[in-house]
Amino acid sequence: MKFAILDDYQQAAEQMVDWSELPDQVELQVFTDHLADESKLAERLRDFQIIMGMRERTPFPRSLLLQLPELRLLITTGDHNAAFDLEAATELGIVVGGTGAAGEGPTELTWGLILGLLRNLPQEDRRTRQGSWGTTVGAGIKGRTLGLLGLGHIGARMARVGQAFDMNILAWSQNLSAERAAECGATLVDKEGLLRDSDILSVHVRLGDRTRGLIGAGELDLMKPSAYLVNTSRGQIIEEKALIDALERGAIAGAALDTYDVEPLPPEHPFLRLPNMVLSPHLGYVIQENYQVYFTGVLESIQAFSTGRPVRVLNPEVLESPQLRAPQEPT
Repeated sequence: MKFAILDDYQQAAEQMVDWSELPDQVELQVFTDHLADESKLAERLRDFQIIMGMRERTPFPRSLLLQLPELRLLITTGDHNAAFDLEAATELGIVVGGTGAAGEGPTELTWGLILGLLRNLPQEDRRTRQGSWGTTVGAGIKGRTLGLLGLGHIGARMARVGQAFDMNILAWSQNLSAERAAECGATLVDKEGLLRDSDILSVHVRLGDRTRGLIGAGELDLMKPSAYLVNTSRGQIIEEKALIDALERGAIAGAALDTYDVEPLPPEHPFLRLPNMVLSPHLGYVIQENYQVYFTGVLESIQAFSTGRPVRVLNPEVLESPQLRAPQEPT
């Protein structure tokens, strides 16, 4: 069976686990580039029986799955993937597997972006290397108001760190209760209050029908001109055109992003020319501890699938389907 690892931007896959432990009949190929064109991607992957996708870097919609007749096992890193069409995979008899995860990478990166944005660290690093010394005056966070759009696992940890910085913590999401907010050391407010009163607004909700475009032009206009917006969740939660407009006219002071509508970020994208932004290339989950768990889980998934006993299956109904594409026997 041919096994493809996709989007290994950091060329890290072959260092994380001992791939010699793959079943003898499995042949590994690692792709370090990203193919966005679906027809070219289908051509590349047509002969592969096992594919690993790194989070949501490469989507697998129905249209792509229909072009992969040999695919038997599709693995995502982590325990869910909004870019994988589970319904289509089940109909086609493709097992979709997941892995565990480790560490608090997204939370840690969010604070790195906040501090980098308010203290102008990217600019000062660049200018120091160019021979300048101390060219900006940053902003502190003690006593400021941290607004959390979402108070799940990451949002709750954000609140704890914010408290350590002596910040005031506000929170809102569509299903958030006052009790849950209080448990996390936050005060529940309505959406308008969150936007209006936050000095730093950090986004921590999952992308879905209710959260797509949740922050648009109207919401950005409610924010203070001195406020900052941070997003390490999913790009589509914030309307990019509205954010670009707000940053260009100074409606908000700045933004820090780790996720975007299109990834990798196109070289001509307006974000790249805006001076009041800090950008990172979707690094939230990219830490060594997490990668080791990811790739160990992928190896385990292939080993189990090759014996007819798949593990961590995200579409378990496929296992009872007459369309199930079973593993190939060794030749």
